[in-house]
Amino acid sequence: MKDLKLYLKRGKEESLGRFHPWVFSGAVQRIEGEPEEGDVVSVYTADGRYVAKGHWQVGSIALRVLTFGKEDIDARFWEERLAAACSVREAVGVVRSDNDVYRLVHGEGDFLPGLVIDIYGELAVVQAHSVGMHCDRMMITEALVRVMKGRLKAVYYKSETTLPFKADLHQENGFLWVEGEEDPNRAGAEIPIDKKGHVATENGLKFRIDWYHGQKTGFFVDQRDNRALVERYAKGRKVLNMFCYTGGFSVYAMRGGATLVHSVDSSAKAVELASANVALNFPGDSRHEAFARDAFDFLDGMQERYDLVILDPPAFAKHKDALVRALKGYTKLNARAMSKMPSGSILFTFSCSQAVNKEQFRTAVFTAAAITRRKVRILHQLHQPADHPVNIYHPEGEYLKGLVLYVE
Repeated sequence: MKDLKLYLKRGKEESLGRFHPWVFSGAVQRIEGEPEEGDVVSVYTADGRYVAKGHWQVGSIALRVLTFGKEDIDARFWEERLAAACSVREAVGVVRSDNDVYRLVHGEGDFLPGLVIDIYGELAVVQAHSVGMHCDRMMITEALVRVMKGRLKAVYYKSETTLPFKADLHQENGFLWVEGEEDPNRAGAEIPIDKKGHVATENGLKFRIDWYHGQKTGFFVDQRDNRALVERYAKGRKVLNMFCYTGGFSVYAMRGGATLVHSVDSSAKAVELASANVALNFPGDSRHEAFARDAFDFLDGMQERYDLVILDPPAFAKHKDALVRALKGYTKLNARAMSKMPSGSILFTFSCSQAVNKEQFRTAVFTAAAITRRKVRILHQLHQPADHPVNIYHPEGEYLKGLVLYVE
């Protein structure tokens, strides 16, 4: 094993003293050895005091901390961290007979920066956002299978679009492990998980998860609690679910007793999947209809008077350079929706843009309310669920913001 050491500039250890899990490139004084991206490197202060250990990478974030102790990053390390993550999910009650859809590892929130693992019943989808996690993927998988104790039949690696492009890894998605298969990616291998859509259960509702071709790991797990809140408000209402993707909010609204549910997405494939998920839970129910339309075009031309609207758009700002444009986009979208809603309506509105903080999003929605001159009350302030924890030393991990508004 390489003995790689990173020495910080004097005074640059302060953030690590507060247990922040990143070392920025500007804080690095020198490095002993020649690390390759993804290598484990030990971090020392300018006067030689050991501070932490983590994955080296190229870019503004030079190192992502795995431990502030002196433990080896080996099979035992991965098993202990994954077991701890599993214990948290069991403690917060997301692992139940009526719920087998949850996030097992949420990067920095589980002290494993650069790693995401979502569970869909007997399938685990692993996503690496750093070269270090990519390099350790097989140790992670072996530890995951041990920790899950027979609950998995397959582990799929879906990191083709999430790994740093500058690393030039040419990584393709594929299986890391399949029960009973030595080479799960060979032609003719027996795969126990349906590539056309694996069915899993969330809060007693069935969803066909497009883990193979879909966005992210296949399903937006982070909206589970907020979908359940929509269900509480849906009875007797006409519901519009914009940017519907898999139709999660629509399915919950149907169970909540909505009189009509319309799902809208610019992707025809998403609309097809949303309709399939509604049919899976409510076969033959005529209350639901889906439309493949641009969101703003649909809002401009809509004739129906929806009194419960969900706005859950994709990230408008993936980096700070796009912040101003993103905030204008949120204001425009919310103003367009509010202007068409009858008095007494409920609006669920979200931002998943990490570059937009809670105050900025709230201001954008406030501006939308002011533009439309509607009386608006905040009923709930929403966030990501407990299986997407925020490391208290890494506030940047709080990315999902939401408001439930009463519009007069």
